[in-house]
Amino acid sequence: MLSLHLPVYALLAPLIAALILPLTTDGDSRQLRYIVGGAALCATALAAVSLKGTLGGDVYTYYFGNWIPGVGIEFVINIFSSFMSLVVVFISTLVIFYAFRNITHDLAQHLIPYYFTLIFLMLFAMVGMIYTNDLFNLYVFMEILSLTSCAIVSIKRKGRNLLASLKYLMQGTIGSVSILMGIAFLYMVSGNLNMSALAELMPDIWQSHSINVLISIGFILTGFGIKAAVFPLHTWLPDAHSSAPTPSSALLSGLVVKIYLFAAMKLLFQVIGVDIMREVGLQLFLVLFAVSGMIMGSVFAIGQTDIKRVLAYSSVAQIGYIALGISLASPAGLNAAFFHVVAHALMKGALFLSAGAMIFTTGKRNVNEFSGMGYRMPFSMTVFTIGAFGMIGIPGFAGFISKWYLGLAVLDGGHPWILLIILLSSLLNAMYYLPIIIKAFLCHECETVPSVMERDGLPATMWVPMAIMAVLIVLLGVFPQLLMNITGQMPHLFL
Repeated sequence: MLSLHLPVYALLAPLIAALILPLTTDGDSRQLRYIVGGAALCATALAAVSLKGTLGGDVYTYYFGNWIPGVGIEFVINIFSSFMSLVVVFISTLVIFYAFRNITHDLAQHLIPYYFTLIFLMLFAMVGMIYTNDLFNLYVFMEILSLTSCAIVSIKRKGRNLLASLKYLMQGTIGSVSILMGIAFLYMVSGNLNMSALAELMPDIWQSHSINVLISIGFILTGFGIKAAVFPLHTWLPDAHSSAPTPSSALLSGLVVKIYLFAAMKLLFQVIGVDIMREVGLQLFLVLFAVSGMIMGSVFAIGQTDIKRVLAYSSVAQIGYIALGISLASPAGLNAAFFHVVAHALMKGALFLSAGAMIFTTGKRNVNEFSGMGYRMPFSMTVFTIGAFGMIGIPGFAGFISKWYLGLAVLDGGHPWILLIILLSSLLNAMYYLPIIIKAFLCHECETVPSVMERDGLPATMWVPMAIMAVLIVLLGVFPQLLMNITGQMPHLFL
């Protein structure tokens, strides 16, 4: 009975914390930290137990209120949903502990409880989107995620934050309406919102109402393309992610955009079906958007001087890698995409948290002012370097493994020209990451460089999450099978 209710418990932990935190008025109290930390660790433990129950390939469902599917809400918990929910909760927990001290740099003390409330509501929505097997329920969770994502950007209450969140909200609303229209077209021809039931009906629906299905696919892909910042629908992302508080940036870039990709995957593969995708030539369409993002995201990043805008545009390119693996619609492609989801969450988390630590300590955001940063803050810059090496795809780091398997997937799919795009994108990644690292560690002639390395002076709640992410990036780069043994079991759920 305990395992049966695990999905509900995993959702309740962050939701209960979100309800309690506004009652905690002191943003710097131990009580707040105990509630926030305890709820995050509890959610992580529940997600880990849920994953243990599905590692053998078991799938179980949960019907809220014992209503039958199609009438009530259904959760489907398999190895994909349980593993990805664990990734989301684990990375969020690291960021939450980092935020205990870092967020005081951006927010007034009385706003801190409300900030963590938004974080837990966001976590609640992300896990819900991964678990749900109902289109309307998916839409409700998506709207909660959209609103809380805008709120954690605007909470700084500065002009650029409010403008960025307004832009985010306006474009996100267009995406939401587009997705709702796509769902409406599917419901119009099926009379059902349950994904499993829709999948069974889809062959007949395609034969009799193919135009409706095509229109639905167009609306759904446009909506999720906006929300996932797939190039060229990414224009809201650089402003929102760069102006947000550092913990918000790490969550938005590392996790939130991927949840929308997961939702699009579920609709395309588990509802529409691979056969229909291939019949209408959807794969090539998605591949072109993916490779465009891989190149253009890096091109835009090269021209930036603000470190957080560099990382924001880098996310556009990395989303392209994940979208490419998905668009190949092959076991090798999906396996590479799933691996890169985890690798990118760790690498981008390490990059944003280390950059945030340097801004927190020195107040410097311009990459041209990072000369000698490796001597002033060696630990933070080392973590940044590990994350950057992973992004470039240097062997021994997690990013290399995901690019390697993605390269094998495109060759296996008969698309050797895409391999050249992957290599070019990696070269472009090096063009904006390596100059930062060189300035930080090798600028001996600069007057601002200290004669010896100094200590970062960061509190444990900041440096420990950074260290964990850095270690995991290297660990997955050296022992990729630790993760591949899990992600390799997932593609059959979609193909």
